[in-house]
Amino acid sequence: DGIENLKLFGLMNFDFQGTNLMISRTGYTGDLGYELWLDTSKAEVFWDALFEAGKDHGIMAMGTAALDLARIEAGYLAAYEDFLPAPATVRAGRSRSPFELGLSWLVDLNKPNFNGRRALAKEKRLGSTWRLVKLDIEGNKPANHSYIYAKKYGKLKQIGFVTSAAWSPIIKHNIAIGTVRRPYGKVGDKLWIDIYYQREMHWSRMMAKAEIVDKPFWDPEWRRVTPPGIY
Repeated sequence: DGIENLKLFGLMNFDFQGTNLMISRTGYTGDLGYELWLDTSKAEVFWDALFEAGKDHGIMAMGTAALDLARIEAGYLAAYEDFLPAPATVRAGRSRSPFELGLSWLVDLNKPNFNGRRALAKEKRLGSTWRLVKLDIEGNKPANHSYIYAKKYGKLKQIGFVTSAAWSPIIKHNIAIGTVRRPYGKVGDKLWIDIYYQREMHWSRMMAKAEIVDKPFWDPEWRRVTPPGIY
């Protein structure tokens, strides 16, 4: 089968100048994308061949800033930004479990013993401390490193913080990923975000309204189509 028949999350192997080239239809952008894996000795010549083949389609390189924006639009998490991997966590209360990151579908407590099983079973029984949230925020000032507040008895109470944020040029929304203390963080909840932004060398502050949403901010249908169209 050709690469055009590769389905979402599938992978294929091909020969490239005598070296194995593995292609997976994954990517970290939430759009139609592929990841390419081959020996580093062939990387430069493959890069040149790829751009030569794609020149009539307007192929362009993208940097990590663009990649980070795209993964936030897709609602994808990034280690060291939205959570700390367990080996990097040195203080109690700073770690996040799969349940707290919205990854419960990756946990199978029916499996035999595995590292962390007892702790995860207890957390599922008693409830988690934190909850991952996706935020649709008013205005166009990105809420980087902002605190999240909820109204309780007419007063604002700090309940969490933003871990990733961006103004999305593709959906024209101010979006963010954050973590809040339960029981806060249900879909549809209205919250407040404390945003600081700089304009003309001066810092300003605003309290912006936000709503918790449950779907990726950007999830085009064509990313799942097989064979994919030309975009």
